[in-house]
Amino acid sequence: MSLLGTIVGKILHPFGGGEAQAQTPGETTTGAPAGGDKGAADSTVPKVDGKVDVEAVLNDLAAKAGQPLNWRTSIVDLMKLLHLDSSLSARKELAKELNYSGDTEDSATMNVWLHKQVIRKLEENGGKVPADLKD
Repeated sequence: MSLLGTIVGKILHPFGGGEAQAQTPGETTTGAPAGGDKGAADSTVPKVDGKVDVEAVLNDLAAKAGQPLNWRTSIVDLMKLLHLDSSLSARKELAKELNYSGDTEDSATMNVWLHKQVIRKLEENGGKVPADLKD
């Protein structure tokens, strides 16, 4: 199970019952969720122009988090918001999955890159991403 697929699945297909097949570099998958019945539950996911409204989904999760989490700029907070392991080793795993070519010991630079890549992958897999998060 890929970490990126889990992230994309939790945001774009929260009722899809599984990991999304997120596109990673070099892949040509459609980004459709693996298994699960979207059914009526998926209709409650906020959409804009037929795409899942990533900002609305994450703001809703943040409002329920019980702690301030800045998902807009922090990959660590984004992962925490999704109840995923946000440790350095987990982020290094995500970096490897996304073919990060920088120094994984420079976690600040890697974190910024990871956040941008995850936002880009959300958009590539059918998410409506706010303009201020695109690079």
